[in-house]
Amino acid sequence: MSQPSSAAPAVSMVKAKFASIGSPYFGIMIAAMAVIVILSNIGGSKGVQLGPITTDGGFFLFPIAYILGDVISEVYGFRVARRAILTTFALSIFASLCYWIIIILPGFTDDFGVAKQTAMENALGPVPQIVLASLVAFLAGQTINSLIMVRLKARQGEKKLWMRLMGSSGVGEFVDTLIFCSIAASVIGITDVGTFANYVIVGFLWKTCVEYVLVPVTALVIGWIKKREPSYGTVEVA
Repeated sequence: MSQPSSAAPAVSMVKAKFASIGSPYFGIMIAAMAVIVILSNIGGSKGVQLGPITTDGGFFLFPIAYILGDVISEVYGFRVARRAILTTFALSIFASLCYWIIIILPGFTDDFGVAKQTAMENALGPVPQIVLASLVAFLAGQTINSLIMVRLKARQGEKKLWMRLMGSSGVGEFVDTLIFCSIAASVIGITDVGTFANYVIVGFLWKTCVEYVLVPVTALVIGWIKKREPSYGTVEVA
């Protein structure tokens, strides 16, 4: 008499459909992602207090970068998403170098010129540390976000997009927020544990809630691009 097998059933994998990057849609999205991350880096150097909530000036921008990352991962796959992440990474470094050059260039020595130089140093001077925080956090969070999206799609195919969006966003945003806040807190004046915890928790909840609320919109955008991307479905990954 044969014994029942104790081996766990293998996870069923499907051919996940993606598109190539021959159309203009990818270029538009990667440009938007880079601009949003660069602006978030500038805004992130300002501490913001909204009642009991502690955050920074880039809080309303950064979730949009993750939404764009979700769209790119779902439509084009992990390799293309990684290219978008690394390109955004490089452009953010370039922007930070430009700020540094602008600050060290000799300015006018009259009272207005000195005041303007001081204001620029105060506004853009802390940005390199903010950029470091943002880039390390963005690289880790977006990579994890994209990997989860693509791995889930390999199991689900075109179904359960909402599950991929919510699952990947929650994990990616937590990693991103924890890394960013740990590096950037001192720049914006956060020095005590309570305020730091507030900063991390509020940042994570805000970013995640924004992404969750916008899941229907993100899904509509993904569906719209899939229908208009001529190559969608021509690239398959098991």
